Amino acid sequence: MPQSGQFRVSVTKDDLVFSSAHFITYAGHRCEGLHGHNYRVRVAVDGALDPTDRLVFDFLELKRIMRRLCRDIDHLVLLPTESSRIGVAEEGETVRVAVDGRPRYVFPRRDCALLPVPNTTVEMLAELLAGRLRAEFDGLGVHGLTAIEMEVEENFGQSATYRMEL
Repeated sequence: MPQSGQFRVSVTKDDLVFSSAHFITYAGHRCEGLHGHNYRVRVAVDGALDPTDRLVFDFLELKRIMRRLCRDIDHLVLLPTESSRIGVAEEGETVRVAVDGRPRYVFPRRDCALLPVPNTTVEMLAELLAGRLRAEFDGLGVHGLTAIEMEVEENFGQSATYRMEL
């Protein structure tokens, strides 16, 4: 039976979480202090049904991938490496962080996640995770998907969603 519509599968689980510290900069030279969140992640994948398995993507595999992506940044300080205001420098076993050229923090390297984003906002984290999920799909040779939608919640009722067309 041919089908012309699109399907969406989504996963929101209690273990798709990460607890991390961060700080963000704002226009006007404002910079908030270091603090943490217990982030929650929801992912949705759009696409056509696989003609053999009759599914968009295997839930078990999607959960496995997302758990690993969350684990990769869990219990770490999230630091942006593409910021025009935040300088992040690795020095042996430490990471030195400066804001607007002024020293601000020194962290053990093992406690940091250096992320290719301009700011560690929830919007940028959603985009980053969507990109990492896409790379996983590409590595697996997944076909037939049309979009990834990634929601990252930093606090109850506060989230950002990024949609990536494939």
